[in-house]
Amino acid sequence: MVASHTPFHPDGSLNLGAVELQAAHYLRTGVGTVFLGGTTGECSSLALDERRALALRWSEVAKGTPLKLVVHVGTNCIADARELAAQAETLGAVAISALAPCYFKPRSLEVLIACCAEIAAAAPATPFYYYDIPSMTGVSFPMADFLKLALERIPTLAGLKFTNPDLMAYQICLRAGEEGWDLPFGVDEHMLGALAMGAKGAVGSGFNFAAPVYLRMINAFREGDCEAARLEQFRGVQLIQLFAGLGYMAAAKAAMGFLGVDVGPARLPNANLGAAQQRALRAELEKLGFFDWVRV
Repeated sequence: MVASHTPFHPDGSLNLGAVELQAAHYLRTGVGTVFLGGTTGECSSLALDERRALALRWSEVAKGTPLKLVVHVGTNCIADARELAAQAETLGAVAISALAPCYFKPRSLEVLIACCAEIAAAAPATPFYYYDIPSMTGVSFPMADFLKLALERIPTLAGLKFTNPDLMAYQICLRAGEEGWDLPFGVDEHMLGALAMGAKGAVGSGFNFAAPVYLRMINAFREGDCEAARLEQFRGVQLIQLFAGLGYMAAAKAAMGFLGVDVGPARLPNANLGAAQQRALRAELEKLGFFDWVRV
């Protein structure tokens, strides 16, 4: 599942015309599900109307294709999250997800569950995934306890988008209860470790620009070829290390442009790369062999 970028025009306005190009790229590179409006989608930098327009456009473009849509609806305003959740259900999203409010943070697991229950109730026929990403929200509770306690309050709870490198906690969640939770793993640079722990799926920003790398890694792991799987995982790590040194969002969006999928700049407070930095990034990617890695 790809954590998709939100495309912008050079002036920073929403570029819904690029969604069709993104969708074609995902289908070409083997991606089957789009997680839209999340962290990689710069959700906290989007107005409510923009998030609604983005979801609508994706539903229009995905109709009649194999692409499935998961809509991230989380926000600091629960009323806005409920509105996005209701829209997602109307549009036929296969699931919704929400991270925790992170300005006024829930001070207990019970309050976090209450927030999620309010949001999920606005889409009563759509599976709900709590989006656990403590590095960004600053909200950190034992997710196995969340799964145990939240089911009574959230009948549509299907699992977690687990974006946390703590593989011990991930193992505990995989074995929490008898419900058979769906726990797509969301930290690209630890994905092979998660597969070894029992992960059945993943949500990654790296699937935007390097889906063939991660899909080869998954296939190699399933076939028992650990050496090949480690090689592909390290390629992903090299990309993340390079992008992070320049500003991950800016570098990732620039890489998409190099692949012919122009998703525009990042929005403030994310910065963007200057022309010289973009040239240097492309040179580094060529040196790594990136363009060969992602050829399909």
